[in-house]
Amino acid sequence: MATSNTPYRSVLLFGAPGAGKGTQGKMLGALPGFYHMSSGDMFRGLDPRSDLGKEITAIMASGELVPDELTVRLWKQHAAAKVADGSYNPAQDLLVLDGIPRNPNQADLMAGDIEVLAIVNLDATDRDALVARLKGRAAKEGRSDDAKEEVIRNRFRVFDAETAPMLGRYPAGVVHKIDPMGSPLAVLVRILEALVPIHDARLDAHI
Repeated sequence: MATSNTPYRSVLLFGAPGAGKGTQGKMLGALPGFYHMSSGDMFRGLDPRSDLGKEITAIMASGELVPDELTVRLWKQHAAAKVADGSYNPAQDLLVLDGIPRNPNQADLMAGDIEVLAIVNLDATDRDALVARLKGRAAKEGRSDDAKEEVIRNRFRVFDAETAPMLGRYPAGVVHKIDPMGSPLAVLVRILEALVPIHDARLDAHI
């Protein structure tokens, strides 16, 4: 079992809107040897009665962004709780982080807590295909605002602005560019081709 001084062996999952990041994260998390942790699940699981929960809930209710320091503090508590309840075993599982760290400041704040072994970048060169995918999903789920192309294109611009500095922060050798188009299973196979050797090598080192 990893101690509090041992960084979590981690994979960062990146993907533009519509690239299937959430789907792939959940699929990876269902496999032995991987544990998926998303920022969305982290915030949804926040205890609003705790001191940190009250502070973050008040910020979110006001429409403000949660400061990076509070986000990372919440993440640390969330990760520790998952280790304590046995759902995440740092000695055996690669931690798949989805949505955190989302900017260089968060990455700096988490630098002592995670060892980034790989970055999975679901990189779609055909943004028109992603637009079509998002429009179809929005129509199916009845989310008309998300079906507007100008809204989708702006989400791409925000993603690009946040992601480029993050990818540039880590060695090029840990970044794995994965084509996210095709069936979810086909994309998962591409991701596993990159991650399984990393997982097995690190597991062997801890045996």
